[in-house]
Amino acid sequence: MAQDRSLQVQDELNDPLEHRLKARRLLQIANVLFGVLLLIGAQSLLAGHWLNTSLVAAALLLVALGRYLNRRGAVTASINLVICSLTALVTLSLWFSQGLYSGGLLAYPAILIVTGMVAGLRLFIAVLLSMLLAVALMTYAALSGLQSFEPLPLGLGRMFNVSSILLVCAAAVWLLASDLRKTLLRLRREIRRVQQSEANFAHLAQHDALTNLPNRVLIRDRMEQAIAQARRYQKRVALLFLDLDNFKTINDSLGHGTGDELLKAVAQRLQASVRDMDSVSRLGGDEFLIVVADVDSLAAVSAVARQVQEKLAHPFVLKGMQVVSTLSIGIALYPEDGEDFDTLLKHADVAMYQAKSSGRNAFCFFDAQLNDASHERLTLELDLRQALRRNELLLHYQPIVELASGRLLAVEALIRWRHPLQGMIGPERFIPLAEQSGLIVEIGEWVLQEACRQAMLWQAAGLMPFVVSVNLSAVQFRRGDMEALVRKVLGSTGLPAERLELELTESILLQDSQAFIDLLGRLKALGVGLSIDDFGTGYSSLAYLQRFQVNKLKIDQSFVRNLQGNPQDQAIVTAIIQMAKSLQLLTTAEGIEDETTRALLAGLGCDQGQGYLFAEPLTAQALAAFAQRQMLAV
Repeated sequence: MAQDRSLQVQDELNDPLEHRLKARRLLQIANVLFGVLLLIGAQSLLAGHWLNTSLVAAALLLVALGRYLNRRGAVTASINLVICSLTALVTLSLWFSQGLYSGGLLAYPAILIVTGMVAGLRLFIAVLLSMLLAVALMTYAALSGLQSFEPLPLGLGRMFNVSSILLVCAAAVWLLASDLRKTLLRLRREIRRVQQSEANFAHLAQHDALTNLPNRVLIRDRMEQAIAQARRYQKRVALLFLDLDNFKTINDSLGHGTGDELLKAVAQRLQASVRDMDSVSRLGGDEFLIVVADVDSLAAVSAVARQVQEKLAHPFVLKGMQVVSTLSIGIALYPEDGEDFDTLLKHADVAMYQAKSSGRNAFCFFDAQLNDASHERLTLELDLRQALRRNELLLHYQPIVELASGRLLAVEALIRWRHPLQGMIGPERFIPLAEQSGLIVEIGEWVLQEACRQAMLWQAAGLMPFVVSVNLSAVQFRRGDMEALVRKVLGSTGLPAERLELELTESILLQDSQAFIDLLGRLKALGVGLSIDDFGTGYSSLAYLQRFQVNKLKIDQSFVRNLQGNPQDQAIVTAIIQMAKSLQLLTTAEGIEDETTRALLAGLGCDQGQGYLFAEPLTAQALAAFAQRQMLAV
């Protein structure tokens, strides 16, 4: 029991609203009781019923004390005092008057109603049991002759007392009904609030918070419905993947707030550009989707794409500024490009990137061949990222000889990729990919390290000294510290600097900045040689030859292979050789495949040559054997 009491008090403390409600209801009932008791007391006094007058006076004092305790915050004590004292006083009044014949018996139900409103279950049961006990006791007393109860004639006094008790009951029932009505009203409001919250949550789960457009979840559902409809009526559905051009620039320069305003304005224009049966969605960031249902022809889809682009071509006014934004659009069609949302989305994304690569502010339909090429490129790039770790890259070496004597002077390191599935892959396939992805920096470091390491192995094997030539990419100059790399490789391998030659493409030399010129000067100061690869195919200029002070020009094989039967190529090669001699530069001809071409180049004054006439690119072991034969020939 003590534990129940403790829990009740704790519940009241934890629910201050219920505590205040009980206090207010008790005060209201006490006020009604106070007024009714005054009336009953006055009537008893006038009728000369001194016992009843005394009991009513005691009740008034106890109710007044209860009101006082209630106002002081002792709500539980006030409830116990008022309920228990009234029950006791009513019982005494019944015992000393008419017993169960008395109209005061109606006070019992009134007290029970009040108890149920303001008290706990334990007090309610205690009061009910005490009333039942009192009724049983009075019945026993009447039957045993212990007490005599005689009904008095009906009169105004009884009517007055019964009416007063009914008034108390009415007040209590009204307050109880009022509480029930308010509770039901609050419950209905809470139900509506929960329903609204659920509706809001459902809306947020299917819509973008910024633009209020359908999100990926909802657009997937609408796309699937459109596909089902198109399948039934043999129609098409188009999925347009839209990406804002240069949105990052706008976002970074004008701020994210302005970027959000632009996205909301774009969403409004997109919705105004399509039919009611079509759907616009924000996929995320600056990417949007449009589902065009019930498509008859490609021309109709093209018209939608053009209309969208025309809508967005007009400037947006954001924070007093005019902002122009264009769209790149990729289009995938059901059923030609896919039969489900995920496939169509992937293909529309591919088409969108094709639109961007074609100059932006354009739209492209999905092309399966382009997709296959993109997939192959992506797969090759992923494999290339693992190639170094898996030791799949290797170097072949092509000899560079003196044209006059055939003596081995140098070797050019040429990278190969031994792919586990595709076999040997040449650099023309994967080097452009490595440059675009940035992998060329890591690959270039490996090539330089491996070529220098192999040169030292040849030297340790007693081969004649010759130069190893390594090609460099423009990306390596932009993203790597070439001077530090060359120093580190020469230091770690022990290769003399004069035995290393770095081949530069003309695109590298076009950087033509003071920092680049200083870098080449520092590399030359280390003692390494510099040559220009594929000379004549790019921006050939005497100016940069003088500024960069290279050691050698390599004549591109496109001029060498047709040298005998093409006077124009012969004139170009002659001019390159003469220019090189005037600048005191060496020349190396690439792609020599026959003796006649070698003799002609030697006659023109070319110093060195490489090509299949002398040897194809060789493995390190085969190159060692080639060099051994050279030594024996000498």
